[in-house]
Amino acid sequence: MRRRTGRLTAATAVAVFALGAGLAAPAPHSAAAAPPDRVNHEAAPADHCRGQCADILPPGQNGNATLVQILAHQLFGTRPAHSSDQLARYESLTGGYSGLTDAALTEFFNDASFGVPEDQVESVTRPRNDVTITRDKKTGVPHIKGDTRYGTAFGAGYAAAQDRLWMMDLFRHIGRGSLTSFAGGALANQAMEQQFWPQAPYTEADYRSQIERIRQTEGARGELAMADAQAYVDGVNAYRKAAKDGRYFPGEYVLTGHVDAITNIGEIKPFSLTDLIAIASVVGGQFGGGGGGEVQAALSLLAAQQKYGVVEGTRVWESFRQREDPEAVLTVHDGTRFPYATRPENPRGGALPDPGSVVPEQLVYDRTGSAGTGAKSPVRAPELLRPAQGIYDDGVLPPGALDPRRGMSNALLVSGAHTASGHPIAVFGPQTGYFAPQLLMLQELQGPGISARGVSFAGVGMYVQMGRGPDYAWSATSAAQDITDTYAVELCAPDGGVPDKQTADHYLHRGRCTPMEKLERRNAWKPTVADSTAKGSYRMQVWRTEYGMVTHRATIDGAPVAYTSLRSTYRHEADSIIGFQLLNDPSYVTDAASFQQAAHHIDYAFNWFYADSRTAGYFNSGMNPVRAEGVDPALPVRAEEAYEWRDFDPVHNTAAYTPFAEHPQSAGQDYYISWNNRQAEGYAAAGFGFGSVHRGDLLDDRVAALVARGGVTRASLTRAMAEAGLTDLRGEQLLPELLAVLRSQPVTDPRLDAVVRQLESWRTAGAQRKETTQGSRRYAHADAVRTMDAWWPLLIEEQFKPGLGEELYGAFTANLAVDESPAARHGAAGAHGGSAFQYGWWGFADKDLRQVLGERVEGPLARTYCGGGSLTACRDALLTTLGQAAATPATEVYPGDDDCAAGDQWCSDALVHRPLGGITHPAAHWQNRPTYQQVVEFPSHR
Repeated sequence: MRRRTGRLTAATAVAVFALGAGLAAPAPHSAAAAPPDRVNHEAAPADHCRGQCADILPPGQNGNATLVQILAHQLFGTRPAHSSDQLARYESLTGGYSGLTDAALTEFFNDASFGVPEDQVESVTRPRNDVTITRDKKTGVPHIKGDTRYGTAFGAGYAAAQDRLWMMDLFRHIGRGSLTSFAGGALANQAMEQQFWPQAPYTEADYRSQIERIRQTEGARGELAMADAQAYVDGVNAYRKAAKDGRYFPGEYVLTGHVDAITNIGEIKPFSLTDLIAIASVVGGQFGGGGGGEVQAALSLLAAQQKYGVVEGTRVWESFRQREDPEAVLTVHDGTRFPYATRPENPRGGALPDPGSVVPEQLVYDRTGSAGTGAKSPVRAPELLRPAQGIYDDGVLPPGALDPRRGMSNALLVSGAHTASGHPIAVFGPQTGYFAPQLLMLQELQGPGISARGVSFAGVGMYVQMGRGPDYAWSATSAAQDITDTYAVELCAPDGGVPDKQTADHYLHRGRCTPMEKLERRNAWKPTVADSTAKGSYRMQVWRTEYGMVTHRATIDGAPVAYTSLRSTYRHEADSIIGFQLLNDPSYVTDAASFQQAAHHIDYAFNWFYADSRTAGYFNSGMNPVRAEGVDPALPVRAEEAYEWRDFDPVHNTAAYTPFAEHPQSAGQDYYISWNNRQAEGYAAAGFGFGSVHRGDLLDDRVAALVARGGVTRASLTRAMAEAGLTDLRGEQLLPELLAVLRSQPVTDPRLDAVVRQLESWRTAGAQRKETTQGSRRYAHADAVRTMDAWWPLLIEEQFKPGLGEELYGAFTANLAVDESPAARHGAAGAHGGSAFQYGWWGFADKDLRQVLGERVEGPLARTYCGGGSLTACRDALLTTLGQAAATPATEVYPGDDDCAAGDQWCSDALVHRPLGGITHPAAHWQNRPTYQQVVEFPSHR
């Protein structure tokens, strides 16, 4: 582990100035607290959970810290109240789940009842006379009660700013592509704005258009939503001004040069409705998108056709694409079909590029200073502030930390017919990564037309987005169905000449040579106390067409084209506000059917789950465009009117969408699981990797077994979740087949036989990545875990590469990475993120090994690859790679980074809350689990 050296001297100097300037203001939560004798403890609203609702969100509610608090943390290790008080409780489930009982759930989760008991009130704030914000002693969560609708939303904004003002500022700048100008030119900051801005490179007019469209098209609900949003913004700005004037604003504003520590001169810019749209575009793009990647899919198809010929190559490609694998785990498993995005019998309008002609579109221009050094991002996971450093040199987030391909969330629900109480039980939540503070924040909202407790993304929290109402609870997982398509627009020259593939800025649109729209973002930065990155600047540029943004250029039959990406939710990130409004309204949501209708108003691609005292239910939301007949959604299509989305209006990016009845949905099924797996029969997977082995199997097998036994309780369902969250998918699902191949003949090499025995012992014990005893920071079966981590990428390459050939194997691995174990780091920058085993070659390996073993395989691969189909040759390949893996030292399997020494297996997996500000937290035991999680069982209903 590299020792961190930093600008402690500069930080100490700032601390002296800050103390001298009187910046040791009271913590934001207590700044406007009323004396206890003035607190108006009104009766809590109707709460049908009766103490049987619980939740958890680490590391803590409080995400703001003054400059003095940041410096005290760096110098002395102290943390502001409620900034880290939930992490130990969250982590402790890894060692405490096995003996869990319903009575013991409160040791690992917090009571999620409405209201705050009188003896648990920590502070009361009244930012207006029509709203009260009460925080509890245990967690510091804001319980917001408004006498008016405006006051309720105003209070939500005020409380959000109390808890997340700096983070909200970061994310509005990420959405607008101006993070480096705001927080410094670190390479990771550049990566963040380059990742998100091209997905939604909006102008101010674009933002305002979204707002006006909601008002014009959604009637009274739209007007109410925009009024709530404006009240929320007003609340944010009220706290912003009070904190600035009172000098208890987040200290990061001083460290990044926005406010002077001595004079208080400087500005924390006001928030606006358009800022909310910018934040929503980041959240929606990260967690609610789906599809895309058709250019890379086309390249792998071409590689397959080049190796095997068109017919056989297409068959091989389809067997790896696995759009509707009959062995895939499904959320709706009662046989109901919901056909969507399936492969047409006679595809038309395809736009495969000429081999070797595809070039990614350039994004960054005019680099100067530190932006023009050509230096690569560091391998370690960078973050904003580090202990004893006081600078932001590494950027606010590691590159790829908000990778849209990582869905992460999960859900387990059991219907009342199979529970001990006769009422449905749900254990569910979103996995949004581990950050400090969290991207989500907890709140309770009680006001006219609103009654809910749960989480919202900071900056768009005028409603609870996942949580509970008076007698129902709901949550979501990312669905990622195909709502994004790639079009090939034919390039043209306005003078009628021959267009240049790389420089042409006109394209044919419905027969006319039409100019592309150039969108630019110019960013410049200079060193500050917090960011020593040298002065620099650069320009981002994207070309926008009526078919979306240009992502690649190529030729088709020799003619130059540009490939564009068109997402149905583009220009509509804010529309989903109506669905969230309805979910918070108990007069609208009265049962599973009305919940499904509310979720249908959410345009993002999500799986929504519901539980009350009578019914468990499910609905898949999203703006699923109706494609022209014969169009293959998995591959690029020609940008011609005949192949456009049905009723496509390019001005507003609207089209015909599949109706409510065609969305996967269910109520009363025996149980539901979701871990970002396929939804239902007929609902084609939007990408590679949804085959016979998926991490959803870890949940499905356990919940199915519970249901078969009957008498499911909150504790037993939580145990199933926790056990799955510590299990190595490869060890549970693939190792039995690998061992069957290895043991098909005696292993005569005693060293290899000992390794095989270690793996057998680990598999028998449950194939978990779990400490020997809680707090030991050493895994049981550590050698077997290390062997599997080293072996998997070696065995996959040896299993498939000889048969596929180097080019096709490379193309397929570009579609789908071979591994996503906790130690695989999801690419060099994604370490310590928690979520694992979503994407990998598990299903490919499973089918191929079973084919070698002569077992029955539904939807087999087109060919058998391991050992060329020979069991003996396959065994030899596995033994060779196993020997290589066993000989690989731990220091190579688990390379060091800024958080871990090389070879530290436990630490390599561990959860690290990536700082978005000046407060850091200790590493925690790895668990593949939602960040925010609810455990609910309602005993009664209205």
